[in-house]
Amino acid sequence: MKPRWKEALLLAAALPIPFLGWVSLDLAREDRVTAGNLMYPLVLSGLFLLAHISLRYLRPEADPFLLPTTAILCFTGMVMLLRLNPHMSRLQLIWLGVAVFLMVLLVALLRDWSVLERYRYTLALLGLLLLFSTIVFGKEVNGARLWLVLGPVRLQPSELAKILLAVFFAAYLAERRELIAGAGRTLLGFHLPRPRDLGPLLTMWALSLLLLIFQRDLGSSMLFFGIFLAVIYVATGRLAFVIVGLVLFLAGAVLTFFLFDHVRTRVDTWLDPLNPETVNDESYQIAQSLFAFASGGLSGTGLGRGNPDIIPYVETDFVYASVGEEFGLAGAVALALLYLIFCGRGLRIALQCKEDFGKLLAVSLTAVVGLQSFVIMAGVTRLLPLTGITLPFVSYGGSSLVSNFLLVGLLLCVSEGGPEHAEEH
Repeated sequence: MKPRWKEALLLAAALPIPFLGWVSLDLAREDRVTAGNLMYPLVLSGLFLLAHISLRYLRPEADPFLLPTTAILCFTGMVMLLRLNPHMSRLQLIWLGVAVFLMVLLVALLRDWSVLERYRYTLALLGLLLLFSTIVFGKEVNGARLWLVLGPVRLQPSELAKILLAVFFAAYLAERRELIAGAGRTLLGFHLPRPRDLGPLLTMWALSLLLLIFQRDLGSSMLFFGIFLAVIYVATGRLAFVIVGLVLFLAGAVLTFFLFDHVRTRVDTWLDPLNPETVNDESYQIAQSLFAFASGGLSGTGLGRGNPDIIPYVETDFVYASVGEEFGLAGAVALALLYLIFCGRGLRIALQCKEDFGKLLAVSLTAVVGLQSFVIMAGVTRLLPLTGITLPFVSYGGSSLVSNFLLVGLLLCVSEGGPEHAEEH
């Protein structure tokens, strides 16, 4: 079966999800179905069908599983937003339309994705400018300076910056992988990198610390450093870089723990979220998240039958807790498995690509989604200290939605083939 027909069948299997969510929510709230809310599943289905039709003409051989997996994640997120905050769900629907349009535009214009390698330093500079623009022009929200406010629109530049920096990481390491991987000394069977090869690693470490210090953003700091470690390991095959990177990160974490109160508060609430002195204040969010998972049990309370809306900022930071409460452990695991499927397809694209840059680009982009989803799910379930990043495709957030759809568009471009394939078309 050709890739686009596989994609069509998988999308057809996914399309009932928003319609079932609409019916379930209306019955749970009002014991009847409200025709006005039919707009949501119709628009959602229409957007992904348009994306599918566009790919039939623009990328007929692209990976057939990425778009359906993304669709199921978006359907789940929209159903939960409609349940939690109808106003936010309307805004999210608008942002989804913008995101799908930009993804299709990217796929149409970027016939040869290898040209990105030529502009690696330009993309890196643009990414860094976006990343640190909030230090000067940003607005502080919930203790973190992550947002740029342009009239009625609020943007999070770090979401687009992660894509630009992921492209730079791939291009830089594709060029230097042999120099970095082949040099160094062996000590007790452990291949040590040369001091000068540690320069990029130390630079990324310093960058992550600066993010943590000036933006008070633990999530982005962990994410950017983790993406770089993943790509440098795949590029060189040397575990030494990962070990040195983890040691550096732990050293930086300990340093910031003693220097900054907001980091110490995050760690304290992670270690003891039910502390009577903080459970109604600093650790209220994580405590209520744990209660939500406990209430959900194995099969959940049912859509619209739980109380996840008592968790502050549940639409952005804690949407995974609402899934755990109303769909139970089964729903939470199913959502995690969807991210594993997405990452599995991304890594398969990397394995099939013949060019070094394409391989590392696919790995880098996959690491963005994989690490971001892991960090936020681990934070909500208290496996890691809580961070303020969004759950890709599911949480509310226009900047996150647009950047993640651009990421999907890049993966689709890489999956179809390299420069030779572009010349054929």
